[in-house]
Amino acid sequence: MEHIVIIGNGIAGVTAARHIRKLSNKKITIVSAETDYFFSRTALMYVYMGHMKFEHTQPYENAFWRKNNINLVRAYAETIDPQNKKIHVKGRPTKFYNKNIHVPTVDGEWISYDKLVIATGSKPNKFGWPGQDLEGVQGLYSKQDLDLLEKNAPNNDRCKRAVIVGGGLIGIELAEMLRTRDIPVTFLVRESSFWNGVLPNGDSQMINEHIREHHIDLRLNASLKEIVSDGNGKVKSVIIAETGEEIECNLVGLTAGVTPNIDFLKGSGIELGRGVKVNRFLETNIADVYAIGDCAEQREAIGHRKPVEAVWYTGRMMGEVLAHTLCGNRTEYRPGHWFNSAKFLDIEYQTYGWVFPERKKKDSEIHFHWRHPKEKICITVAFDRDSETFLGINTFGIRIRHEVLDRWLTEKRNMDHVMAHLADANFDPEFYKGFESEIVSKYNADFGKSITLKKKSLIRIFQ
Repeated sequence: MEHIVIIGNGIAGVTAARHIRKLSNKKITIVSAETDYFFSRTALMYVYMGHMKFEHTQPYENAFWRKNNINLVRAYAETIDPQNKKIHVKGRPTKFYNKNIHVPTVDGEWISYDKLVIATGSKPNKFGWPGQDLEGVQGLYSKQDLDLLEKNAPNNDRCKRAVIVGGGLIGIELAEMLRTRDIPVTFLVRESSFWNGVLPNGDSQMINEHIREHHIDLRLNASLKEIVSDGNGKVKSVIIAETGEEIECNLVGLTAGVTPNIDFLKGSGIELGRGVKVNRFLETNIADVYAIGDCAEQREAIGHRKPVEAVWYTGRMMGEVLAHTLCGNRTEYRPGHWFNSAKFLDIEYQTYGWVFPERKKKDSEIHFHWRHPKEKICITVAFDRDSETFLGINTFGIRIRHEVLDRWLTEKRNMDHVMAHLADANFDPEFYKGFESEIVSKYNADFGKSITLKKKSLIRIFQ
């Protein structure tokens, strides 16, 4: 029976395992040293904030893996030998749940495979800062990071101040987590405005204001120079590169992005770039070796998408697509239109299509921006100057319907259609106030239009 080994039990690896099992009776082994069972990584913050327990982040009961004949090995994959089709693991493997699907090993440290799936995810970036390995310095990605945060910042008595380095989504999550325990936070963002490498100016400026309103000391145009030791191996303070200012702290959160977790693959013969190089079928340069999720790097660009996408839903899609290939139906990875969602403290954010920041957008790309005069609610819509074709949308504080936006992008609708049917896209709960009339009114004023807003139609929405 063909044996498929998957390294990594994140969303990509586990989705692949689930769908392989749906499609076949192949032997499946998942190797991971992070946790015994798959959990929702995006929910880690809510464990620290007291909204749930860690076991609540597990989508499946523990018996799920045995019931589906998916064997779990608690170990690190240390090296890969593609020529002999085996991996060397470090750590003591768990017992296999199904004695009838025993995985062959050599000297207890080698696991053989017929097909290998690399789904090892990401690790937090470190840029060689002095002091970056001191006690009290950490990232926020793994279950181990969450456990370490409980040790480093259990409350505001033990942690008098935290400094977060890096203005991305993980950084704002960590800031929110720490503030729920009344720990003062200084947030170092090297850009002139928060996340303005992704967001247009109007969106970014509103998030700047929102962060400061939540009593977070946001420092723009500020980067880390050095992390200072207290002389006993623990962090004492940080020094800002631009000003030389020293800020005393007990915790430094390194959230300046992530990078594919692929160091163990060096020297294996598997082609590496920033991640594991794959084609559109998620195949590496080595036969029977594949890569999916955060660690995979597309050889050829897929539209405007980045070669490496550390995004939950793309990992899930890759896992399902690869399962079909491994089960005899070779399937190309086609992620479709870009979309994503996040939360900036209590502001929900959604994006569909492409809304580039000012420094990246083309001359032909026009932005329409509307912001509520009092509340932290806004949208930015991107469209083509000449054809007025809808290109993308960002919303903050307004929930929008995925199917409608995806259809408009596929059909290449123009802005007149989008604005007239804006109510169809609204996905806010019943009795929430809608702002479509104000948005269309401003669009008409900005661009000399006379568009009339149409009432929401369920027939159009679910056509």
